Amino acid sequence: MRTQIGLLLALMLAVAAVATLGATGQVTFVNDPITGKPLALVEGIPGPEKGPPCQLDQRYVDEQPEGLRDDVAAAWQRLRDKAAAANVKLCVQDGKRSVGQQEREFADAVRRFGTRELAAKYVLPPEKSMHVKGIAVDIQPIASAVWVERNGREVGWCRRYANEQWHFEYDPGYVTAGCPALLPSATGS
Repeated sequence: MRTQIGLLLALMLAVAAVATLGATGQVTFVNDPITGKPLALVEGIPGPEKGPPCQLDQRYVDEQPEGLRDDVAAAWQRLRDKAAAANVKLCVQDGKRSVGQQEREFADAVRRFGTRELAAKYVLPPEKSMHVKGIAVDIQPIASAVWVERNGREVGWCRRYANEQWHFEYDPGYVTAGCPALLPSATGS
């Protein structure tokens, strides 16, 4: 009887722990993205929160851009190949984020800047983030980001915000239409 109660208690604690981690975004309950699946599945997949140090600048990481949509991952590889051919190294400081990761980033920005409005100029809430959608990467160091700004459009990558020299988004339409005008910030103001 004691063994059964102990097992039941352990099971209940494990279920509570998993539920808590799921609610905070630290655990997600979706499968890997599959071409043709709804975007909501892709948006629920977390990207890595850390990576090895960037060889060019140890202040940054170089995470693997996991969790990007298939077309974006292919475009990322084309960009990286183009950079390598020009002897340029690109470090991904930040790529795909889960809703939970983005919520934590946004909450941290609110603490730093004092208001949601000011924070949103640098970190968007999850429902507006292109990182959550799996189509954005933050590239460091800035010298590499400058190279991408000059050369990325040819493979569909454009800088989007005037106040974020490192933030690039993929859209296949950029190849033919060119990059859209920079927005002042993520909020557009």
